[in-house]
Amino acid sequence: MIKIALIQTDCVREPEKNIEKAFHQIKNAAEKGANIIALQELFHTTYFCREIDPAYFQWAQAIPGDLTDRLCKLAGKLNVVLLAPLFERKAAGVYFNSMAVIDADGSLMGVYRKMHIPDDPGFYEKYYFTPGDSGYQVYDTAFGKIGTLICWDQWYPEAARITAMMGADLLVYPTAIATLPEEDESEKQQFLEAWQMIQRSHAIANGCYVASINRVGDESGSKFWGRSFAAGPFGEIIAGAGEGEEILMADLDFSRIEKQRQAWPFFRDRRIDTYEPILKRWI
Repeated sequence: MIKIALIQTDCVREPEKNIEKAFHQIKNAAEKGANIIALQELFHTTYFCREIDPAYFQWAQAIPGDLTDRLCKLAGKLNVVLLAPLFERKAAGVYFNSMAVIDADGSLMGVYRKMHIPDDPGFYEKYYFTPGDSGYQVYDTAFGKIGTLICWDQWYPEAARITAMMGADLLVYPTAIATLPEEDESEKQQFLEAWQMIQRSHAIANGCYVASINRVGDESGSKFWGRSFAAGPFGEIIAGAGEGEEILMADLDFSRIEKQRQAWPFFRDRRIDTYEPILKRWI
């Protein structure tokens, strides 16, 4: 049995304060027995994509770099796998929305770069982020095979299916989803249900675990509502958080995956000879 911790928290405009808080929460999660610890999207900053301002590029971090070095040292000390989503500077003018994957021995296994980049009111990510250039990724960590995806990726069944087919036992989705100032409580509930439903469906369709980590707090009028959760291989929610700061713990039994895929053999029955149209933008 593997124990995962999903850390949902609010953030302030001073990145170092967010980093210090995250380190404290990581240590708390490890003390509770977590083997895998996952942070929310852009954990060391506010969700600055609410607006367009070139000053925010100063928050970007190199990978590897000082921040990932500190995270690696912490992961090795605690013997935990860390999934740390952050704003990455690759080169002058080239920035990514990324997730550093650190194994329990403190080694930086690699970086996943968000593939699908939204551009909507309140989510101006195309201004800041280059689309991911390293493809979908699965990391064979000390505590299981983890497929890394980020926020807007979660709405695409193709991304989940490819990552699962690469061998992922667990799909992890760090997220920043909120109610915008012009949206009411009814719309929030609709978005929340859709957000959970699409990710639970990925668990069902691929017979694997899914974990989603959302931030909380009020940032420039956007109210991030948390509700992080983990779902089992048949889409059942095995742990769910509220709308405040929280370290959500969940037990994952990866031995369930084979039995689930035997009972519901979606991979066996795929008609790969009929799927060519999916490569077109529209039919």
